[in-house]
Amino acid sequence: MSGTSASPRITVNSRSLTSRSALGSTARALATPGGVAALAAGSAALGLTYATTIERNAFALRETTLPVLAPGTSSLRVLHISDLHMMPNQKLKQNWIRELDRLEPDLVVNTGDNLSHQKSVPAVVQSLGALLGRPGLFVFGSNDYFAPVPKNPLKYFRKNHKKVFGDPLPWQDLRAAFTERGWLDVTHVRRELEVSGVRIATAGVDDPHLKRDRYDTVAGAPNPVADVSIGLTHSPEPRVLDKFAADGYDLVLAGHTHGGQLCVPFYGALVTNCELDRSRVKGPSWWGEHTRLHVSAGLGTSPYAPYRFCCRPEATLITLIPADRPDRTAPELGVSRSEAVVR
Repeated sequence: MSGTSASPRITVNSRSLTSRSALGSTARALATPGGVAALAAGSAALGLTYATTIERNAFALRETTLPVLAPGTSSLRVLHISDLHMMPNQKLKQNWIRELDRLEPDLVVNTGDNLSHQKSVPAVVQSLGALLGRPGLFVFGSNDYFAPVPKNPLKYFRKNHKKVFGDPLPWQDLRAAFTERGWLDVTHVRRELEVSGVRIATAGVDDPHLKRDRYDTVAGAPNPVADVSIGLTHSPEPRVLDKFAADGYDLVLAGHTHGGQLCVPFYGALVTNCELDRSRVKGPSWWGEHTRLHVSAGLGTSPYAPYRFCCRPEATLITLIPADRPDRTAPELGVSRSEAVVR
């Protein structure tokens, strides 16, 4: 025997070695400015694809409970819909909205921006379907009066930017379709109605986004005999919300913001497209000491900005209960939960 021991045999997995080498080369390539740019571009393309093809059509039902009724009053289920921005060919959205009647709401509230095309009125009416046979209230928004137009997204980050509107839309036909089926137009009108034994005092304004609001036409405290008072506006501009709150309204319903439409995880909406602060961009919140505000994230988008990210299109089923059951600090009150229970 030789005094020198044989060297141990080492077997190298050439495939693993090649993979490690390739991974190392890829990592080095991505570490270059060009690699970082390529990765960012790819991620952006993937996110845009998701936002335009998946989340934009991932319709959800949000449910929340608000204690705003007079003591001893029975609860009232209100379906709040807004910002349909309907195109004639959007069958998926139309079918989803039609199914909302299965919720059997006591009252339907529509806060505007129903149209995106001159021929969309039949699509809106057909999608609402049996909901038009239930008690309903509505006001209009800018995209009931004027068609959308292409816009620079960066303008939403600038205050006092110039507003550009498209061709006139057939809002008169839409209004006639709603009112002929029994819905009440509360634009610059105070109305009172009774729904499921609940007495409601309501009033609304024309779209503040167009500066059409004339709150003086409905100013004043709502009828104190009513079990609940509800104000309607399309755009939740603070100047209008302040007036509803000063007059003592229990609840104000609005739309317009799309919930921010493009949101950042753990940060939220980037813009609200109005003077409302980002924290109130969608869902329930307080406005002053007495008034509840609910802003719908809406069900649609402009056809020139057909995407949503971290902000699903939604309708809201709001259960109104007496204000004395329980107190305003209860954790389950005013907290929305999102469910896709309607197919």
